[in-house]
Amino acid sequence: MILASSSPSAHLSLLFNPLSPCQPLKPLFGISVSPPALRRASTSRFRCCAGQTGFFTRLGRLIKEKAKSDVEKIFSGGFSKTRDNLAVIDELLLYWNLADTDRILDDLEEALLVADFGPRITIRIVESLREDILAGKLKSGREIKDALKSSVLEILTSKGSKTELKLGFRKPAVIMIVGVNGGGKTTSLGKLAHRLKNEGAKVLLAAGDTFRAAASDQLEIWAERTGCEIVVARRENAKASSVLSQAVKRGKDEGLDIVLCDTSGRLHTNYSLMEELIACKKAVSKVVPGAPNEILQVLDGTTGLNMLPQAREFNDVVGITGLILTKLDGSARGGCVVSVVDELGIPVKFVGVGEGIEDLQPFDAEAFVNAIFS
Repeated sequence: MILASSSPSAHLSLLFNPLSPCQPLKPLFGISVSPPALRRASTSRFRCCAGQTGFFTRLGRLIKEKAKSDVEKIFSGGFSKTRDNLAVIDELLLYWNLADTDRILDDLEEALLVADFGPRITIRIVESLREDILAGKLKSGREIKDALKSSVLEILTSKGSKTELKLGFRKPAVIMIVGVNGGGKTTSLGKLAHRLKNEGAKVLLAAGDTFRAAASDQLEIWAERTGCEIVVARRENAKASSVLSQAVKRGKDEGLDIVLCDTSGRLHTNYSLMEELIACKKAVSKVVPGAPNEILQVLDGTTGLNMLPQAREFNDVVGITGLILTKLDGSARGGCVVSVVDELGIPVKFVGVGEGIEDLQPFDAEAFVNAIFS
């Protein structure tokens, strides 16, 4: 339920869905509020108050460990279109012989390009395979495919190995979600909130997308679904930096663990809107030194290599710490994952491989490689 203000000067309100009985709430920005109806506490095998040493470290690791159990199955289904495109590689290598090396490697190169691995990576991989074949190191189709998988895995692990969330040690940890319009920012934020909440973290959502009329409504729905609190602007043309600042203050005062900050979608070529992200970053850092702990950019996987200019611009402006690649279940261009990591050196932290609430998965390089080349 949304708590409305009796004061005409109040512009922010809070949506509450607590996990456990709480004491009467402190006035919020001059607004007196009363406790909402209590909901049954969800159960989780991971119950830890953020005051305990290493809470954020263990939270990040646990998220990845719990996802590991079914990640192979989810990745296998999520990257089916990319895998179908790359299935030609098995046909090429099935009856491979040394005399056909040039023809087969040319066809292999084409398959990788179609899957959006990008020309630089593709040429590097193919030429490495050619050298090893001519040197007698690879003598069968199976050995060539294993070498191909190893090459891709090496790129992902050497340049994008830090895939766990880095949440620091101060409460609350702050995560900003950025990206262009239509990439799936708000949905990704909601799914991430669900995952964090299920592991026992107390999460606050901040509706910093003050440009899109339906953005706050959409995030309020996610708050209801996930049982999280939410801070929204109640005044037209409210500054995003103000909303995020007040949300982080609320998280700090209430002893919450994590504040997830939504932001307005913007073209990477719009200078004024990109500058607003800098203002948002500065605003939250004034409340919690070192915040935001993570700035995650959401990239639409269906755009393939076209996402690279976006990622470069956002990284230059605010310093991206990790990527969320969405809609990969509907894309045959999964090779762009490798290109992004190789080109930018920014780790992929989550991938969207379906429409379900559980389908935002922590990225696992080995599972990804096995999924697209299985």
